[in-house]
Amino acid sequence: MENKGIVYLVGAGPGRADLITVRGQDLLRQADCIIYDRLASPTLLAYARQDAEIIPVPKRIGLPSVPGSVSQDQINELIVERALAGKAVVRLKGGDPTIFGRAAEELAVLAEAGIAFEIVPGVTAALGASAYTGILLTDRTSSSQVAFVTGHEAEGKTTSSIDWAHLARFQGAIVFYMGVTNLGGIAQALLQNGMDKATPCAVIADATLPTQRTVRDTLDRLADRCRQEDLQPPAIVVVGRVGGEDDRLAWFSRLPLFGRTIVVTRDARGNAEFARRIIACGGNPLAHATIRLRPLTEGRPFLEVLSRLGRYQWLVFTSASGVEFFFAALDHMGKDARSLGAASVAAIGPATSERLRSLGIKADLVPGEFTSLGLGRQLLEGASVKGRDVLLLRSELADDELKDLLEAAGAQVDQVAVYTAEPAPGDARPLIEEIQRGRVHWLTFASGSESRAFFGQVPADLVCARGVKVASIGPVTSGQLRQMGLKVDAEARDHTLDGLIQAVIGSSP
Repeated sequence: MENKGIVYLVGAGPGRADLITVRGQDLLRQADCIIYDRLASPTLLAYARQDAEIIPVPKRIGLPSVPGSVSQDQINELIVERALAGKAVVRLKGGDPTIFGRAAEELAVLAEAGIAFEIVPGVTAALGASAYTGILLTDRTSSSQVAFVTGHEAEGKTTSSIDWAHLARFQGAIVFYMGVTNLGGIAQALLQNGMDKATPCAVIADATLPTQRTVRDTLDRLADRCRQEDLQPPAIVVVGRVGGEDDRLAWFSRLPLFGRTIVVTRDARGNAEFARRIIACGGNPLAHATIRLRPLTEGRPFLEVLSRLGRYQWLVFTSASGVEFFFAALDHMGKDARSLGAASVAAIGPATSERLRSLGIKADLVPGEFTSLGLGRQLLEGASVKGRDVLLLRSELADDELKDLLEAAGAQVDQVAVYTAEPAPGDARPLIEEIQRGRVHWLTFASGSESRAFFGQVPADLVCARGVKVASIGPVTSGQLRQMGLKVDAEARDHTLDGLIQAVIGSSP
């Protein structure tokens, strides 16, 4: 008997990755194959299994011959082919698959082939745009009905199936999908059928994303205004009284980093973590991995220290990455936290402490100043280290300041590198182009190794010439940036990622 797979048509939501449904997220984790649209956030692919097949199928409306563009017929063939091979296929579609998502065409070929399917709804673009602009599509006083209309009908149709006369008289909010490129035609059709030229309108591009833009004007002037503003798809058009209401409900655009593009320069995993925090503040993170972290837990120095782990009275972790690599090595050797014995544990700051806590270990000491020097001073003030055996579990690139301070106080200190940071290979040209175009507002650096690697790829004089601001996580990193001729515009008071974000917010206009 033929072992057919199953296809899930999953709505990816309006743009922002965390607006996908829980069901959609779960299916992405389980899928053998993910076939995704251009409007589905690539960030969602982080949920995919390592061995999942990932297939992008970008479409350009009205331009099937554009290089890289995939036709609907080709997409249908892909879905059927993978399902007939017995795979669990997620067809990931922007917004909601049943709202102008051509779901009927894909479901028809699945039904004909006898392939099982499930439709998983998503937050459609109109609802996402409404929530993130405060342009509420329904209101008891101004809009008791809503119409969703395509702004781009199927190619080859000789007559329109849109009732323009009815829409021109419609007493409510009209939302046009995919309407920006045909905005002049939409306005003309409504005006010719009697709609008032002064009808308020709004066009929202990149809804729910940090690059979201809103243009408001009257119906007769809207197309020209959008051309002047160079508003590009994806965007939706809202026609009606709700489009002209004030922006007091526009909470998203009032977030402290809204409209700011901020380059994050950590390793790939660190960039993802930092980007989430920036997005929460309304900013637009631009990831450029400058370093990659490599464990050193298979080397002889680490293994020798591990063999005598029970002799130490204090274990000191100076980064969350050190915690991860250390305990991953323990696990690989069939050991766990019991190997620490009765040792007390110190963590350099809240991120390191939280990573320890996630592993069931509560740090005995976390300093108020999140630096190696602050950690050393607090150890001396709050604990007796004289004659004690202390193990520092650190990066290979760390200096000896903490070790020297503890040894001067009479501690017996061993220092072992748990990991190292290496320059990450990558192409800096796209980032350089963004800087040249004036689209980058901030560069952020959480370590000296990041700054050295970054300016080995990107000319410092370009950053200075384009007026890009520079933010540092603390005085050590700031010092290294200044040695390279950079002006540090913001330095974190608390030497954490949240502190770095607050420094950027405090120095932003």
